[in-house]
Amino acid sequence: MSAPEYIFEASSKPSLPWHVVPLIRATESSVKGYGCLVDDPDGFEIEITRWPQQGWRPIDEGTGDEGGWVEGTFKGDWKGDVLYGENEAVNGHYVLGWSTDPQQASAEAQTAPRDQVLLWHMNYHPDGGQLFYPLDRKPFVIPAALPGDNLAPDKVVAFWCDGTRGLYIHPGIWHEGIFPVEDSQRFLDRQGAVHARVSANIGREFGVYLACPLRQDRIKTL
Repeated sequence: MSAPEYIFEASSKPSLPWHVVPLIRATESSVKGYGCLVDDPDGFEIEITRWPQQGWRPIDEGTGDEGGWVEGTFKGDWKGDVLYGENEAVNGHYVLGWSTDPQQASAEAQTAPRDQVLLWHMNYHPDGGQLFYPLDRKPFVIPAALPGDNLAPDKVVAFWCDGTRGLYIHPGIWHEGIFPVEDSQRFLDRQGAVHARVSANIGREFGVYLACPLRQDRIKTL
């Protein structure tokens, strides 16, 4: 399978039903298994996964995990009804999703409330963890699912982060770019330098878009 195209016109995607993702407040308890909350990014070490053993001969100790990590600013920007992401750490540019049906979404003018992101894609990094830290100290949302290639819409949750702390996710955690609650936000991004990426095209695989709420009053109580 070829890697997904991340920059495109929203209207190139079909109209599909929406699967509403539960919005959960990010706490030490709720993010357990996915990662952890981070108070101070300075000196925070992300996990780097050792190169997998190919046969019966083991990987030499002290090798296979020396790629290190990269760091940069991740920017989330709404343009009309379309949410764009830019990740300077890996020179990535993305259409993250839309606030309304992509056949109706405009990148020129806002035609619908920016109270949700209709998500078309998720990915995970097998080579290392990833840290998202809010530079503007404002709330943000991150969709996530636990490891395993048997991803399904009902396995996805969205974490509401209040902007006072960052969120770190372990290697193998399904996620997408960071969703700003306001029109534009900046985040510190730190992740494995190898940047291996495994993708799932949600719309194509499951016939739905994942509707991730961006409103605090949509938070579900666990």
